[in-house]
Amino acid sequence: MFFALPPQGIWNMPIDPEFQKNLKVTGEHQGHKVWGETAPPKKLGIHGTNVAVDHDVCNGDEICVSVCPVSVFQMVDTPGHPTSPKKSDPVNESACIQCLACETQCPTKAIKITPP
Repeated sequence: MFFALPPQGIWNMPIDPEFQKNLKVTGEHQGHKVWGETAPPKKLGIHGTNVAVDHDVCNGDEICVSVCPVSVFQMVDTPGHPTSPKKSDPVNESACIQCLACETQCPTKAIKITPP
């Protein structure tokens, strides 16, 4: 039995549901917090707080953009990132109505919605 490795041997785990306890705010991007270690272009951290997207897990498929009824997400370019060259960014985080459509539809489980 053979298993294919992800690109460059990277194993993408779902977003840490306890990231607010386990990580520190390390920056800000387009009006929202960035959590955890960053070292662009390879490591981008978790963007947002109540609507959080792990940019190191996001595959850029835009499903969250298409299912969000209040346009919380915008795609941003992330050239050189090993998972994808674009990421979903919660630029309109405060508009979130907590419907969980993005979180449940994300195939890589890169999104965590936390009530404010």
